[in-house]
Amino acid sequence: MDKLKDLDQFKELRDSGKTVFVFMTGWCPDCHYIRPFMPEVESKFADFRFVEIDRDDFGPLGEALQISGIPSFVAYDKGELLGRFVSRNRKTQKEIEAFLGEL
Repeated sequence: MDKLKDLDQFKELRDSGKTVFVFMTGWCPDCHYIRPFMPEVESKFADFRFVEIDRDDFGPLGEALQISGIPSFVAYDKGELLGRFVSRNRKTQKEIEAFLGEL
């Protein structure tokens, strides 16, 4: 999974195609929980580009997108919001794949 470098890159990726932004942090236990299975999720949903956003590094962006917990997922296609899986709860591989399958 690529990591977001700056806000210009966020805007470019949001507007260019199918992108799932994954908000995480280094200190979040639930983020560490999903890391081992995310490569499998990414391969199952290869039509999306997955980009990790460190919530601590991009706080204003997280606030603007109303990210209330981590890990959280926000998906866009050519600038259009496709869906959000945002909560403070731990997310399982099955739940993440169900979210992505509905997009």
